Amino acid sequence: MGVVALVPAAGRGERLGYGMPKALVPVNGVPLLVRAVRGLLDAGCVQHVVIAAPPSDVNTVSTVTAPLAQAGGAVHVLAGGAERSDSVRLALEHAVREIPDTTVVLVHDAARAFTPPTVVKAVVDAVEAGHPAVIPVLPVADTVKQVDGSGRVVATPERSSLRVVQTPQGFDARVLLRAHESGLHATDDAGLVERLGVPVVTVAGHPDAMKITTRFDLAVAEALLAGERP
Repeated sequence: MGVVALVPAAGRGERLGYGMPKALVPVNGVPLLVRAVRGLLDAGCVQHVVIAAPPSDVNTVSTVTAPLAQAGGAVHVLAGGAERSDSVRLALEHAVREIPDTTVVLVHDAARAFTPPTVVKAVVDAVEAGHPAVIPVLPVADTVKQVDGSGRVVATPERSSLRVVQTPQGFDARVLLRAHESGLHATDDAGLVERLGVPVVTVAGHPDAMKITTRFDLAVAEALLAGERP
């Protein structure tokens, strides 16, 4: 099967405070995006990566990711949209239109730059086994409260049935395309597919697949990689 990973990376990342696109923020000298794409290709099952970059930074993103393409996978860079969902749709349309035999599509956050290749492979294997939508998850460690509009607690969900969702999320390409053409809205691509009535199954995620969102997250990542050679 043709496996294509879509990486929506057009966000500005204001919370990181670096004055550059979030995907280009370096951790130990290596941009988050480069680390994320490298992890996808290192899984050994992804043939193409389509990156939706900030329109003003397409050339920069192409330059920093070019060595990854030479190392063992095709990397395509195009201008992303105003919202994450727009970027996913544009990357998906490019994959279906321009990359022959695209059958499995992954959607991956550049901010989850340390996702182990084993997680990527597990997601792809599950889609290839016949599941139309697959997400990596972790158990919820904290107690979760449901509150109303005034902040009053109305319920305490049983956390044994709750999961934290990571990426890459994997899909049958036809299913994800149908979801994005449906006009429906959701907070992630799996949620969009759920709204079509398509079953979504889970595989084990990994703590390393944390999302880099704040300066604290960056500091943690820098500390963990202090002895790494870029």
